[in-house]
Amino acid sequence: MGQKTTILDSLDERALLLPSLVNRALAANDRVKYRFALLQAAQSYAERPDALMSNLRAERLAAGVQDSDLDRVVGGSTLIGTGRYQIPESARIVRDALADVGEMLEPLRTAGHSESAGFSRRYETAASAVVSGHELTSDQIRALTSGNRQTGDSVHLLVMDMHRALNALQTTFAGETIDGCSAYSIRPADRPQIAAFMSGVNRTAPLKFEHPGLSTTATRVGNDLVLQNDIGTTDAHVLVIHVAGRKVTVTYTDVHLPRLLFFQGMFAGYEMKWQDTRSRKDAAVEDGVYHLSVGEYTASSTARLREYLEYLGSRLVFLIDWNRARKRLRRFVAKKATIELLGWAAGEDIGHMAWLNAGGEQLIFDAMSFAHGGRLKPGERLDELLTKERAVQFLRFTLKQALDGARQGRPVSLVADEIRTELASQVRSSEDALLDTALDHAGLIVELAETVRASLAALQAARTDEVGALAEKAKGLESSADQLLNDARGILHEGGDFTVTLMNDADDIADDLEEAVFHLSLSPNVSGRAMSALGKLGDPVCIAARELVKALAASRHARRGMPREDVDDFLQAVNAVRTMEHASDLAERDVKRALSRESRPLSEVFGVVEAARNLEEAADGLLHVALLLHDHVMSEVVRA
Repeated sequence: MGQKTTILDSLDERALLLPSLVNRALAANDRVKYRFALLQAAQSYAERPDALMSNLRAERLAAGVQDSDLDRVVGGSTLIGTGRYQIPESARIVRDALADVGEMLEPLRTAGHSESAGFSRRYETAASAVVSGHELTSDQIRALTSGNRQTGDSVHLLVMDMHRALNALQTTFAGETIDGCSAYSIRPADRPQIAAFMSGVNRTAPLKFEHPGLSTTATRVGNDLVLQNDIGTTDAHVLVIHVAGRKVTVTYTDVHLPRLLFFQGMFAGYEMKWQDTRSRKDAAVEDGVYHLSVGEYTASSTARLREYLEYLGSRLVFLIDWNRARKRLRRFVAKKATIELLGWAAGEDIGHMAWLNAGGEQLIFDAMSFAHGGRLKPGERLDELLTKERAVQFLRFTLKQALDGARQGRPVSLVADEIRTELASQVRSSEDALLDTALDHAGLIVELAETVRASLAALQAARTDEVGALAEKAKGLESSADQLLNDARGILHEGGDFTVTLMNDADDIADDLEEAVFHLSLSPNVSGRAMSALGKLGDPVCIAARELVKALAASRHARRGMPREDVDDFLQAVNAVRTMEHASDLAERDVKRALSRESRPLSEVFGVVEAARNLEEAADGLLHVALLLHDHVMSEVVRA
């Protein structure tokens, strides 16, 4: 609470912590009295080591002092001269005692108590005494522990006087609690507003689980009802609310600027006016800097005011450990998507604490590894495994599933299994969508091969006017194939994805076939013998294209334990492509023989020469793609 006190002091809102300061001061009173008793017991033992001795352990525990080393102080004390004592840890004991006295003085100063100035002077006099090493004199011990006013002032007398003043101060503020809010010096008309705010806090507070935070204090300062919520334990993470009539002024401080902006963004449904965010330096807080934002809201009615206060209170739980959740989610999706995801979780009253408690990012890493069959690559991201949109949807599912599991008391291991299963289903669905695109792409290759065939038939029948139209058609089909490839790249952004790589290589086949039709349009008067030979080259390309489609379709069901007949269908299709590629090699040679007997100029046979080369390259490309698919299915899928 020390840093929170510092921040509230800088905001001129220190009065809000008065009940807490008094409670801490009374606890300090117990500690300092134990320390005085310890010094007195050590002095007595040093003077009479043969007397019955108590180490004051019970007193230490009762005072809330956790340092067990102090139990050895009395037994380790010795008399080293007249009025001089060797007392272990004496310098630290005196230092801690003075610190406790300072903590007792704090609420009296804050409250402007009439005696606080005199107490401060007495405290400064006591604190000016320097104690070093492990040696104390009888005069020093008296100045610290004496309770006899006739022998002069002492720190113990100061403690007694401040204790009396603290007890009196405690009676000036009420011990009233309104739905968990510690309220003091309030008016009857303030209670509905406090109750509205606490209704929101209490509604969503279970979403923080065991995390500390959300303690609320309410008081009246002048004409304003003032509420303060500590939110969590983070330095400088404080919310102060002033309510004056129907006007609400919200002062919010945070060490994390992104979380401050997130907080502001949760009030889109209310016409809040935010002042410019200011940054302040303070060595007492994390990184030495915190950020401050002030917003104002004026309600149109009392009912609207209470609605706003309830909503405001309900949002605070979503700020606890927000930055930790943001950093962990950033490992899976982009920065903007992470903020939007946390906003969605807050809007749905889901939050992120259940997810963090269930394992956080490890839940996702485990699910990704499971979906990949244990072959997750280092640094691989969720939005690469899925699309960006589907990655966000999956993370939404994960956050909700973690909360549902926590509420229903399901084991974390069961929640983790549910998340793994869901991601595996998402990955399979994504792969299926990608394979559908690859099948459509292969279908266009078949259409292009048939267009080549139609062009050859038209030339052989002397219907040369049809070839130009077929060339335009081929151009359109090739453009459609390019678009499908771009669509596939959009489904998965990981550059090494197998299906995208396969389609990228297959797209070269589409280019070759489109160029073949174009080149045929350049040689309308080639002899029937050359065209007949070229037709025999087009046939195996058409057959190989159809067999590639069959192989792709069969690969959809490829998995460990797939039926033998499915494996056979796949292997037969790949083998058919291999056979057609060999047939195309022979057919290309026939075309070259036929052209070698032509006595026509190069300009008339150029198109046929190039078309033959295009078709042979298409056949090679079909075999290349089929073998890539074969290796993938056999090594990556069937034996996975």
